[in-house]
Amino acid sequence: MCGHPDGQGQNSRRDRPGVILLITLVILVILSTLGYTLSVRVAARRHRDQYLIDCCVAQNACVSAVKYALASMDGLDFALISRPNEPDFSDVFALSEPEYQKLLAQMELYLTENRLTDSDDDTDPNTDEETTSKNANDVNDADPDSNERLLAGGQKVEIPGPYGPRWPRVTEPTEFEIGSAKVTIEIEDENAKYPLGWVLLADDKQRDAAGVGWTTFCEWMGYTSEEITELNQDLAAIAKAKPFKTEFKEEKAEVPLTANQRTRITRSTPKATSAAAAKRTTGKKTVSVAEQIQQQNKEFATLLHSSLLNTALLSRPSIVSDSRQESAMKYLGLWSTRHVNINTAPRNVLEAAVSFGSVMHAPKIAETIIQQRKIKPVADVNEIKQAMLGYSDTIEKCRDYLTTASTVFTIRVTAVSGAARATAIAAVSKEGDKIKQIAVICD
Repeated sequence: MCGHPDGQGQNSRRDRPGVILLITLVILVILSTLGYTLSVRVAARRHRDQYLIDCCVAQNACVSAVKYALASMDGLDFALISRPNEPDFSDVFALSEPEYQKLLAQMELYLTENRLTDSDDDTDPNTDEETTSKNANDVNDADPDSNERLLAGGQKVEIPGPYGPRWPRVTEPTEFEIGSAKVTIEIEDENAKYPLGWVLLADDKQRDAAGVGWTTFCEWMGYTSEEITELNQDLAAIAKAKPFKTEFKEEKAEVPLTANQRTRITRSTPKATSAAAAKRTTGKKTVSVAEQIQQQNKEFATLLHSSLLNTALLSRPSIVSDSRQESAMKYLGLWSTRHVNINTAPRNVLEAAVSFGSVMHAPKIAETIIQQRKIKPVADVNEIKQAMLGYSDTIEKCRDYLTTASTVFTIRVTAVSGAARATAIAAVSKEGDKIKQIAVICD
């Protein structure tokens, strides 16, 4: 009735290979999981280490590029150009995309006409054979003309700014490599932008006039009355912390005394008062106008780049397309500039500046300035007064806020190494060959 006792032993022996195979598969799965986990962790660690290396390379390259740019500023000459027949940059900020593309088409037509005119001049029948041969060789040997490159690219056609490059740049971007980092340096004209410090003016009368111009600027940029009120509240908090000054005079200020200065005071003081003199830790110092301006520049460079200002709202795009991005931040001067350059400011900034003289006449005066500077740069504000004799009083009222030569510039440096990116913004004042650093902000 019972089975053979060897039957169970034979089944056990037959099951052993299956069990061994199952155990082997489990071990292989565990090993493969451990190997995959280890490789993922190693790759992640390697990626993090490489990113840290790239960050260090990008930051060092950014710092080196800023130092290079600051050292090179004194040798640069930012010359304005005349643009008598070209589309103007003044209203690009307000153009819709179809209007902007139409303006680019006008620019392309202008470049085409110039090319044809130059071609006709080169084939003058009165030119002798030797000169013609020489010109032909020069054309073959020379690099393609910049206009030809623009026309060949089509979409690369840009509306030139007051210095030639696209507004607000004063030069074409400089690109080079430092180690494995690719560095780009851009220099912008800060006097071509609306000085945000105007809204923070200490004088109540001036501040009211500036408020009208600021509202005009915000309306140009498409802000609602509620958003303008929100921005004004932020600016009022900054003005409460530190009002903005446009007029300065020498003044006395208390400064800490060094140990040597306290010793000299004690020695020169009669014995009766020597004990009191020894306790003095501060003294009076004359602070020059230049020193006061420089100090204010540094203070507002910090305030206007702080969280006190709603930069998210100011940076909100008003126009976004493949060819450009417009926002109020692009047209705002955050480095405590006090003047607007009428040769380089766009219409929205010009009207806001002229509003110090008259809100009603600001659009007409701004239009006259735009048309006159296209022919040749305005050398003095008196030229505008002579061209608009009926508005000379209005122009005189806002004269203290206008200039015809920029003195404050922004240096933007971007360094990219692998996936890491480092940026720095430096502001400098430049008068002739004299350069003064206002502040440097690194990201």
